[in-house]
Amino acid sequence: MSNRHFTTDDIRLRIEQLGPWFHNMELRGVRTAPTHFLGDYPSVKWRQFSQSIIPEIEGHTVLDIGCNAGFYSIEMKRRGAARVLGIDNDEDYLRQARFAAEVNDLDIEFRNISVYDVGMLRERFDIVLFLGVLYHLRHPLLALDLIHEHVAGNLLVFQSMLRGSSEVERPSEDYDFWEDDHFSRPGYPKLHFVERRYANDPTNWWIPNNACVEAMLRSSGFEIELHPEDEVYICRRTEAPAGAGAVYPTKGRPT
Repeated sequence: MSNRHFTTDDIRLRIEQLGPWFHNMELRGVRTAPTHFLGDYPSVKWRQFSQSIIPEIEGHTVLDIGCNAGFYSIEMKRRGAARVLGIDNDEDYLRQARFAAEVNDLDIEFRNISVYDVGMLRERFDIVLFLGVLYHLRHPLLALDLIHEHVAGNLLVFQSMLRGSSEVERPSEDYDFWEDDHFSRPGYPKLHFVERRYANDPTNWWIPNNACVEAMLRSSGFEIELHPEDEVYICRRTEAPAGAGAVYPTKGRPT
């Protein structure tokens, strides 16, 4: 990394040139988004779950999917990760991330790659961060399946915006065709579709409830170990359940 000396004025000017910022980061005393509507975000969220994963970081490899301006990538590297790769398909965010890493004199790689293209990395990572991405995707379950199949080595740290009931009902193994009461119960997994906009953001597509997040993670082969924060789940990669990735139609009934 560069050892270039940045003055406060240098940093402030570059932050302005690279804005607007979604990550409200402190770069040598200068805030990137001091009027952020969520306040000290994402630091305020990181503080609520960081102790759950910090013991896992040192000496391990990390993939930060949807890295935005690199807040989490930087936190991973600060805590001794051997290698950190941040990916995003927004070049503006990646320019912010590279600048933030340079100011912090941290060796972090950032690449323009979509979550749907993680197979091209041809590498598994000890820790995969998938934070604040799911609800921006047109095909969220596909993304989880691809992460499981191609890049998740051990730990998945997952976070999503959640809406609807926080009640969680573990679905039965099967339901009769004529049985439909469970669909109306608050704790049944539900994924809410946003046809137009939510929070004035055209990239908000699918917003799950808690039960849906847990079901999707299990369905993709991730065992939930901890739920340290309302929106955060710490998971271990396991074998994907039978039938994962199946396509319609199934031919005949299982015997």
